[in-house]
Amino acid sequence: MKPIDRLILALDVDNAFQALQLVRLLKDHVGAFKVGLELVNAAGVGIFEKLQDAGASRLFYDAKIHDIPNTAAGAMRAIARHGVWMTNVHAAGGSRMIRAAADALLETSEQFGTHPPLLLAVTLLTSLSADELENELHSRLSPENYVVAMARMTQAAGGQGVVASPREIEAVRAACGPDFLIVTPGVRPTGADTADQRRTMTPGEAISRGADYLVIGRPIIAAENPVVAAEKIRMEVESAVERKS
Repeated sequence: MKPIDRLILALDVDNAFQALQLVRLLKDHVGAFKVGLELVNAAGVGIFEKLQDAGASRLFYDAKIHDIPNTAAGAMRAIARHGVWMTNVHAAGGSRMIRAAADALLETSEQFGTHPPLLLAVTLLTSLSADELENELHSRLSPENYVVAMARMTQAAGGQGVVASPREIEAVRAACGPDFLIVTPGVRPTGADTADQRRTMTPGEAISRGADYLVIGRPIIAAENPVVAAEKIRMEVESAVERKS
């Protein structure tokens, strides 16, 4: 995998025009684009085809499905028809929900003769702190142990990987092995504003610890020159990959 392939640009914007502009500008500087709930609810599911036509060859639909297994499966059957590369559920929905989602993606893709999207599970939102995990979600596990437990459950239920903060990368890799995908948000270049993220790390640090893909939004799309910002991150990732090898 080339360093550029590891970069997923988060299209966290509220209109199709800006999203399409970003794809046309950055399609040669990042490896994929993340489409989240803000953009889909603003522009409709037709945005997937428009982004693909604009040059987004790989789309990660950050759907974060969290529902009963039957409803999650129905959502995944619809998602599989959009030709996305990757999508996700909330691991907190449980193993039966994850299994239902995985089965629905596979069955629908076989029906249409397409490659099934990779299925990830969100382990713990990167905006949550250890205190919030304990006092609001009432878990006595540390964030690392909680994330590892969610990752193991996801792997056993048929998911191909997880979304986890940089702080849990090494623990997930040790628990789930080299082929289990780790997609990492909460990545911020040195000096960048962490905004509402809590468990952050630089791109080079995240790659060094074993992340497969990095999701980066505001440090690129809010930059004065998004292309330059993306290239700086790509070079940092490339250096980290070279050091690992």
